[in-house]
Amino acid sequence: MNLLVFGATGDTGREVVKQALAQGHAVTGFSRHADDLLADFPSLKTIEGDVTDKTTVEKAVQGQDAVLSTLGSSSLKRSPALTDGVRTIVAAMEQHGVRRLVYQSSLGVGDSRKQVGFLVRYIIIPLVLRNAIADHADKEQIIRQSSLDWVIVRPAGLTNDDFTGQYRHGETIDFGAKIARADVADFMLKQVTADTYLKKTPGVSY
Repeated sequence: MNLLVFGATGDTGREVVKQALAQGHAVTGFSRHADDLLADFPSLKTIEGDVTDKTTVEKAVQGQDAVLSTLGSSSLKRSPALTDGVRTIVAAMEQHGVRRLVYQSSLGVGDSRKQVGFLVRYIIIPLVLRNAIADHADKEQIIRQSSLDWVIVRPAGLTNDDFTGQYRHGETIDFGAKIARADVADFMLKQVTADTYLKKTPGVSY
């Protein structure tokens, strides 16, 4: 398949790119510094640009079979540019008939708040992740209101541990505190073709 990965230079994005290429997909990595990926992934097609740039995003989206987004910010402040970027991506996909979007959000957004532990629910989210959760909620709303065939993936706390292939996922289970980015990438890639969670918001953790 032709797969487009937004946020390809981030830690989770790199895992998505790595695994997608290993599975034989034709992968395009989109990032402001996408060419940084070529040393590790010489067969990767790259597009450098800003996700709020309508022209560049439309160029990237055309001809793709599916889009995966691991866009995120390291800042604890609100990131309105990333919300605008998701809006741009959705509009480009709708315009060019690319149906499947797999978006990485976070556990703690929306109704998944009640599925995380006490510490995360009452201390970490309100005091540390308040703005990140609010941003994800805004971006989820944009995606939900679209006509796309979307899957919103909500991982627990992300780590750089090795791939295990063993993790829990669902919409109604209680979740653990962490999961490796490599396992999140594995789950996201499965959602490109699976319909189990079509237009749903599965959580994923150990």
